[in-house]
Amino acid sequence: MAITAASRLGISAFDDTSMVELRPHWDKEDAVRAIAAVYRQVLGNDHLMNSERLTSAESLLANGSITVREFVRAVAKSELYKSKFFYNNYHPRTIELNFKHLLGRAPYDETEIVEHLDLYQNQGFEADIDSYIDSEEYVQSFGEHIVPFYRGFSTQPGQKTVGFTRMFQLYQGYATSDRAQGSTAGNPRLTYDLARNAVTPVRSPGGNGSLSGTTTTERGALYRVRVTKGSKGRTPQIRRSMEEYVVPYERLTVTLQKLNKQGSRILSLTEA
Repeated sequence: MAITAASRLGISAFDDTSMVELRPHWDKEDAVRAIAAVYRQVLGNDHLMNSERLTSAESLLANGSITVREFVRAVAKSELYKSKFFYNNYHPRTIELNFKHLLGRAPYDETEIVEHLDLYQNQGFEADIDSYIDSEEYVQSFGEHIVPFYRGFSTQPGQKTVGFTRMFQLYQGYATSDRAQGSTAGNPRLTYDLARNAVTPVRSPGGNGSLSGTTTTERGALYRVRVTKGSKGRTPQIRRSMEEYVVPYERLTVTLQKLNKQGSRILSLTEA
C-alpha cells in the first residue's frame, strides 16, 4: 500500500496514479498513453521534443509488433537516452538513474553499483541495460505489458526498506526532471551512504514538499583497479605489465574511461 502523509513528503502525485498497462484488446488510444508513460518514466520526466521521438519503435508498439517491455528497452538503449543520462554523467550517477528509470527503485547497496560498473566495462552499455530489463526483478514487477513505475515509494514483497529512503535522494519532485538539477545533475547522489551502508534520511526542507537526502560531497569508499597495460602503437608486446590504481568512488568512471583509451585491460575491481 502507498505510504501515508504523501502530500507532506512531496509524492502525492503518485497516490491516484495507477500503473499503465496494455491489457488485452487495447486500442490506439491505449498505445499512445503507454508510449507517453514510457517516455516520462525512462527519460526521467525530461522534456521530449517531437524530433527526438523514436518513431520507428513507437510504430512497432502501436501495431503490436513489440511489447511495452521491448519499447522500454529501445528507449533505454537509444542515443536519446545516452545523450541525456550517459555521456555527461559520472557512471555511478548513470547507474543510479538506470535503477530509477528501469526498475523503479534506488540501488540498495554499493555491491549493486560495482556489479553494473563491472558489467559495463566488460560487456558494454547495451549489455548493462539488458541486465535490468531481463532481470527476474523486472519481469516479476512489470512483465511484458506494464510501464515501469516508482516502486520505491510503496511497500511490497522484495522491496528493501532502505530502498524507500534512498529513493527520496533520487526523486526531486514530480514537476522536475532528472536533468534539471543544476550543476550537480551529473554527480551521483548516494555515494556516501552506499559506501557506509548507511540509511539515507528523508527530509522535506522549508515545508514546501521538496525532497533531499544526505549530500554526496563527502569522501566515499576507495576502489582498487588492477589492469594489464596495453602496448603502444604497433609495437609487439611479449609480456604485459600489471598495475594497480586506487581511486575514489566518484572517479571510477573517469579512470576506467582513461584506462580503456590507453588500451589497458581491467582484471579486477575491488574495494580497497
